[in-house]
Amino acid sequence: VDWNSAENAAPLPTDPAAALRMWTRELADEEQRAARDRPLDPHARWSGTWWSVPQTILETRGTVDAALELVEDSFGWTAATFIPVSGFGSVLEIESADDWARLCRDYPVEVTASRRHDWFRTTGRNGRWVIPHWERVAQDWDAVHLTALGYYSSATQLVRVDAEFASVIAGWAPDSTLWLRDVAREATAARQEWSRPTDQDEWARITDA
Repeated sequence: VDWNSAENAAPLPTDPAAALRMWTRELADEEQRAARDRPLDPHARWSGTWWSVPQTILETRGTVDAALELVEDSFGWTAATFIPVSGFGSVLEIESADDWARLCRDYPVEVTASRRHDWFRTTGRNGRWVIPHWERVAQDWDAVHLTALGYYSSATQLVRVDAEFASVIAGWAPDSTLWLRDVAREATAARQEWSRPTDQDEWARITDA
């Protein structure tokens, strides 16, 4: 879904390998800056990065209804263009906190400095934090799918990874797939344009875009 009208919709993200390399560099840079500049006290009035997933690679949703209604962080959008996508390959399913914890153990990267304050306010835990190293995950998997059950049972909550580290599924949506390799393409079906007037709660389909 592109949260713009059809005439303003952007092309699908491409070259996930390059995007993930950039994500890795930016994550390392942010951790270094945060460790140097941000207070260690988790109670400090400071906000860093919330997300535990990349924001610049292709992400798809299972259904139009899910994309419209099941959004972790809505910004009051009034337009949406739905782009049909088909993909193939090996897909890792995240159906529970245990699945997420296992992914973090298998491909760990520490994010304590950059997530400390926001994740403490959400979970009440003061400790070390880790997320999946998505560039490394892409070496073994084409995509990772967060099921609706996985989201509603585990997202935005404390996930114990091991005796020292914990994590949070943050900034991801239910029934959502992250495409880590270049194996997804726009399908032949027509794009759909939807609209929601600012004074209404319900979305309406305008036409095929």
